[in-house]
Amino acid sequence: MPKKKKLTVLWTYEALKNASSVKAYLSENFSSKEIQNFYSLLSAFENAVLLFPKLYPQTNKKAKIRRAVLSKEISVFYRIISNQIGVLAVLDNRCDLSKWL
Repeated sequence: MPKKKKLTVLWTYEALKNASSVKAYLSENFSSKEIQNFYSLLSAFENAVLLFPKLYPQTNKKAKIRRAVLSKEISVFYRIISNQIGVLAVLDNRCDLSKWL
């Protein structure tokens, strides 16, 4: 049986900036519990895509980009490139997602 490639998760600058903005919003408007929940969602996402990279569906607009809906408020857009999961964006579902969908 062929060996499976070890996948890694690589966060783009834009995705890190998005996550930081979400964290700043949560810290201004909610308790630290919600910030912990946000980080738990991101951690669970990473663990899931490392095991099952094609778990989440591809977007209609860009076939190689996948959308993981982590909660009713948060989506993560990513793509699979050889042995890497490239996280492209962490976005609030209430904003305009037409660029990604």
